Amino acid sequence: MATSRKTTSRATNAIHGGAGPHHVGDPVAPPLVQSVNFIQEIGTEAGLLYTRYGNTPNLERVQKRLALLEGAEAALLLSSGMGATACAMMALLRPGDHLLASANIYGGTLRLLTEEFTRNGVDVTLVDPHEHRVWRKRLRKETRAVFVESPVNPTCRVIDLRPISQLTTEEGLALVVDSTFASPINLRPIEHGADVVIHSGTKFLNGHHDAMCGVVAGTESYIQEVLQKLIVWGQAADPFAAWLLERGLKTLDVRIRRQNDNAMKIATWCANHKDIKRVHYPGLIDHPDHEIARAMLDGYGAMMAIELSGAGKTTERFLKRLKIFQHAASLGGVDSLVCEPRYTSHARMSSEERARVGVPDGFIRMSIGLEDAEDLIADVEQALK
Repeated sequence: MATSRKTTSRATNAIHGGAGPHHVGDPVAPPLVQSVNFIQEIGTEAGLLYTRYGNTPNLERVQKRLALLEGAEAALLLSSGMGATACAMMALLRPGDHLLASANIYGGTLRLLTEEFTRNGVDVTLVDPHEHRVWRKRLRKETRAVFVESPVNPTCRVIDLRPISQLTTEEGLALVVDSTFASPINLRPIEHGADVVIHSGTKFLNGHHDAMCGVVAGTESYIQEVLQKLIVWGQAADPFAAWLLERGLKTLDVRIRRQNDNAMKIATWCANHKDIKRVHYPGLIDHPDHEIARAMLDGYGAMMAIELSGAGKTTERFLKRLKIFQHAASLGGVDSLVCEPRYTSHARMSSEERARVGVPDGFIRMSIGLEDAEDLIADVEQALK
């Protein structure tokens, strides 16, 4: 964890950010330092290195890089995306506080806010993030923060952060944005007025489906508050996860750009297929948030969703016939994945409740990887026959 200043492009920072000067004999590939603890000087608390404190070599280096990528003063690596969200919000809220949150958020986050936080004395109000006036109407004197996710998992809606950040600035509130679906290549929420950025680093940042971690980025003083929660709640990332994340970040820029291109091609093809009822992708001009996405995103992302004309058995047949796409719950990696949110993030909802939040039966989330776009299109086409 350290302060940061953007001096080069995101592509260069993704590879070299936070690495320090080069010296003769240094390894080009950063070493994994798996030790949990380190020899400490006698008679002082200075220089204590301990993995649970989030300050060992692999953690320190990757945290500097993440801060540079987000344009934040500092960043902190945690053991999971949910751990990052929990510690980030606990650093902001106390019993008796009020949180305004978008109703369109990841199912795990929804449970955290509406079940765990309310059980511990934080009042939470969910609002439709696309109705700009409702944010101000639902403010209370106890309101301390606003939480949004953009783009939204799994509907791929894009939230306009500009009017929300104007409100939070006027009212002195913290604006927290989960930017997992975008990655810092496509969106840097701090540039649009956010105070805190959260990522599930398991997804695009790592990019290889082999490390679990979470990220919080913000001011140096705020990250110090999150660090205290991390230490107490035991949410530090393992050095090996940090090492894998750093390796993944080196290809972040090229991966995201390729995934953006692939997803645009696949979404366009799907939009013209008779057996696909609807395509959810902000790059399509008929997407309800296309203009917002054009204004806020540097790329439309690798996440999309389709709704098949038939649900139930039709969806199962389609998923079983896919040969390149793999049926798995995560997202953001080099391999293309599909899943049904009704069995993952929205499994605790009824069919009617899912339909109300835009996830009807027959809704399939697709995470587009680095394979050839034409091969992925052919895979979808043969599975639809």
